[in-house]
Amino acid sequence: MTGRSKYIPLKTLDKEFDKGIAVGKYPIADLQLSEEAGNSHRHDYHFFILQEKGTSHFEIDFERYQIKKPSLIYIAPNQVHRVLKAENIELCLLAINDENLQPEYLKLLQEISPAKPLPINSKHFSLISKAFLLCINLFEEKENKLYLSSLKDGCNTLTSLFLSQYLEKSKQVDTISRFDLVSKAFKLALEKNFIKNKRPADYAQNLNISVPYLNECVKNTTGFPVTYHIQQRVILEAKRLLYHSNKSVKEIADELGYEDYAYFSRLFNKITGMTALTFRNKNHD
Repeated sequence: MTGRSKYIPLKTLDKEFDKGIAVGKYPIADLQLSEEAGNSHRHDYHFFILQEKGTSHFEIDFERYQIKKPSLIYIAPNQVHRVLKAENIELCLLAINDENLQPEYLKLLQEISPAKPLPINSKHFSLISKAFLLCINLFEEKENKLYLSSLKDGCNTLTSLFLSQYLEKSKQVDTISRFDLVSKAFKLALEKNFIKNKRPADYAQNLNISVPYLNECVKNTTGFPVTYHIQQRVILEAKRLLYHSNKSVKEIADELGYEDYAYFSRLFNKITGMTALTFRNKNHD
């Protein structure tokens, strides 16, 4: 357990970005110098990446991705991630907090999370690259009297371009069914309440629908029932805590709302095919 802290490192925007926005373009040389990039951590802000050149290897919530240019990467607040390897890449980066995002965009970002890295075609790459360039220029115009409002407008436009690509990929544009709406509402409720609410009935009551109908909607859109998603979300959080903290399995079970430590241990074993301690040892660098 050497080198681990009690909690997963949470990175905030540096003091020089006190407006809650940071945007820039970085070659691989800068990324290699950043110790933070190679160590698992989370952010308290939204992180948008346009990979313009090269190949990178990211680990995001225990999933590993080889990302080839040109691609979009969206990392939501509190997602644990790190850069494993990078080969001759150039990145455009936007870090932005909740307060600077339009409410409708914030809601959509919550709905698409967690999002996998997304390759884009040359047309969309060109448009997003130009939008990034505009935001970078606005970011550097600090003497402009309308600096913050112009920067926010530009960054929200950039956010909308990212969202458009993800929504198009998931075929959610103009084809949202009742099943889709219910599943999205369940997903948002799950993210907020998975520690407190472990039963499908809790979420059905929250959404004012029956348990069978909730299960029908979620299974129709995802292929899995409500219980599966509840368990997967809890186990993901357990994995994060096992990997990135030195808390005992009993402490983690208690933090995730399980007074019955033995039940939690059995559930973890059932979902992952290994004990919690085996997972911790297996993933210890």
